[in-house]
Amino acid sequence: PGHRLPPGLPPSALSTAAAAISPPSTAEPYEYSAGICMKGVRISGRPLYLDMQATSPVDPRVLDAMLPYYISRYGNPHSRTHLYGWESDEAVELARAQVAALFNASPKEIVFTSGATESNNISVKGVMHFYRDKKRHVITTQTEHKCVLDSCRHLQQEGFEVTYLPVGSDGIVDLNQLRTAIRPDTGLISIMMVNNEIGVIQPVEEIGKICREFNIPFHTDAAQALGKIPIDVDKMNISLMSLSGHKIYGPKGVGALYMRRRPRIRVEPQMNGGGQERGIRSGTVPTPLVVGFGSACELAMKEMEYDKKRITQLQERLLNGIRAKIDGVVVNGSIEKRYAGNLNLSFAYVEGESLLMGLKEVAVSSGSACTSASLEPSYVLRALGVDEDMAHTSIRFGIGRFTTEAEIDRAIELTVQQVEKLREMSPLYEMVKDGIDIKSIQWTQH
Repeated sequence: PGHRLPPGLPPSALSTAAAAISPPSTAEPYEYSAGICMKGVRISGRPLYLDMQATSPVDPRVLDAMLPYYISRYGNPHSRTHLYGWESDEAVELARAQVAALFNASPKEIVFTSGATESNNISVKGVMHFYRDKKRHVITTQTEHKCVLDSCRHLQQEGFEVTYLPVGSDGIVDLNQLRTAIRPDTGLISIMMVNNEIGVIQPVEEIGKICREFNIPFHTDAAQALGKIPIDVDKMNISLMSLSGHKIYGPKGVGALYMRRRPRIRVEPQMNGGGQERGIRSGTVPTPLVVGFGSACELAMKEMEYDKKRITQLQERLLNGIRAKIDGVVVNGSIEKRYAGNLNLSFAYVEGESLLMGLKEVAVSSGSACTSASLEPSYVLRALGVDEDMAHTSIRFGIGRFTTEAEIDRAIELTVQQVEKLREMSPLYEMVKDGIDIKSIQWTQH
């Protein structure tokens, strides 16, 4: 309300994910008559947004909660001598309680950080550094997010040892292999809850039981799980958990680390400073961002059931819609054990980069945003044993709270159109239609 559409731009040109958009400034690369031109690509309007794993729009209700802390209640929450500080501190503590309530924790176990990457670094490096005299070994999986894998590599350079567990073709870790990998000096097991690329849900409760049995701290990266699937840190025996605000319709640049108090888990801080957040994460707590994160968690708690139903229906509509019109469509990762908002598909006999380029009216990606600039096939899909050619054609569709049926139907139409167009150009697809088994062909090198 109150926002006028720029002249000449049809309402449909705006993605429904953006609740309200003001007219862009002249500095932005917009030409209304001919659509939008950016980075040399011209499209008729804003693409529809199906990349919810990369980030989500801020829920307008979250923005409403944040605004006062930018404009009138702008005190530093650590200022103890006046009202401005007190009211910001109160807002931060309320947010802490809102975050904790979403997964049955105590507000005292929440440390605010800049996001899941920082929380993962504090967890993996912080625990191992704290217990460095007794514990020298970490267990993780090959399909973790880059920031966990890179933290583990960092530890290896310092002389720690890391076991990178393989996953099955469904993307799920084998609990027997996990059990076998445990050593007397294992100091941490770090396994993510929901995979950011393929959406599979790991058997976190069972992993937690194994960790309890061997008395090893269990860390999980739950950035893609928070607010989407039920989490209970006690039931799952989680010692440390990394969270992010912008994956659950909250602001970017804020996250949290859950740290268990009983039995108490200790970490070495990764940043020194004024001792805020119990010394674990120094630096002024960004009140507006934290308020937004808290508000997003409260909304997620109320709407998780409803969102899940809606998103599951949209996911089935998308998958069935594509499969009804083309063959050779493979879902990457387990079908049963996955979060419905993440649908990672491979299209046989199509080159992925061309498919993404042709799908300019749909904002989708081929994997995580952190690795989207590389033309290497995804390391997550390689760990699943997906053939190189199929890994190259994977596309991740992310469905969320604001996705509409109309957007799903348009995405089906555009995807099918593009895949058919590329297959028409593909000599391999011709051969397959003629009944030739491509895998049996001996290609000669020239």
